[in-house]
Amino acid sequence: MNIADMSDRILNGERRALARAITLIESARPDHRSDAEALLRQLGGANREALRIGLSGTPGVGKSTFIESFGMMLIGLGLRVAVLAVDPSSTRSGGSILGDKTRMDHLSREKNAFIRPSPSQNHLGGVARRTREAVTLCEAAGFDIVLIETVGVGQSETVVSELSDLFLLLLAPAGGDELQGVKRGIMEMADMILVNKADGALKSTATRTCADYTGALRLMRKRPQDPEGFPCAKMVSALEQEGLNDAWSAMEQLIEWRRDNGHWQARRGQQARYWFEEEVKGALLAKLQTADAQARMAALAEAVGAGKTSPTGAARSLLESLT
Repeated sequence: MNIADMSDRILNGERRALARAITLIESARPDHRSDAEALLRQLGGANREALRIGLSGTPGVGKSTFIESFGMMLIGLGLRVAVLAVDPSSTRSGGSILGDKTRMDHLSREKNAFIRPSPSQNHLGGVARRTREAVTLCEAAGFDIVLIETVGVGQSETVVSELSDLFLLLLAPAGGDELQGVKRGIMEMADMILVNKADGALKSTATRTCADYTGALRLMRKRPQDPEGFPCAKMVSALEQEGLNDAWSAMEQLIEWRRDNGHWQARRGQQARYWFEEEVKGALLAKLQTADAQARMAALAEAVGAGKTSPTGAARSLLESLT
């Protein structure tokens, strides 16, 4: 594989090369991992930076419809938009439908858009293991906005906040009351709550839901990275393209404030440290998958089961053998 040629093509914004590169970094083959690391090093000097927007919400809330409408609006403003959609993988077969691109029919035909569905491969936290590296590739390809859509699994889905500059939580009308709103977890990670489907018969319900969450957000402790008025709740209708400009203006206001007050780069630095620690943990877990480690674990497990050693002592013995 010609890494230099692939790097040049990505820097020139070629979407086919970008798609091949993401396939490369998602591969678990040792030779592919080596090529992926070489490619990322080659692209590291580009110093291109996109606005990373994470998006979560329960299944059926309209995430794909919102991304298509929001993405089309951003393209209309002259911006290039990449979408990384993480699809849940089956715990039985390991397969994924990867149908998000089909849902975004109009956006997928835009030359200034790139949509890539990826399987979660049962990685916890709502994102795929290599989503962070895929974001880096999209930035190198010159995209202005990278939208990261999570699998939509619930309140523990907070890893996306370690990938994004803005974290949006999409909710449906009548999705909860103020008590639901003050629950910890995904709610306190959100920079903005968007109540979708604020149209037709659901508009009045959406108005009440938005008011409930606005009240709930006031009860939360103010974060140092937020100006007055944030986090906030707003109503949108992805179907009728209403409220999108207002939401985008609020996002721009928040990002500008964070840049001016030093929170943007500080947050990027914190995220880099987080992913360094995750890579170390991943490497240690990979060592446990080798044949020698598996044989050692089996022997120790038998000893533990027979009462010859304690679980703690066996674990310590195994870890010492890995170093």
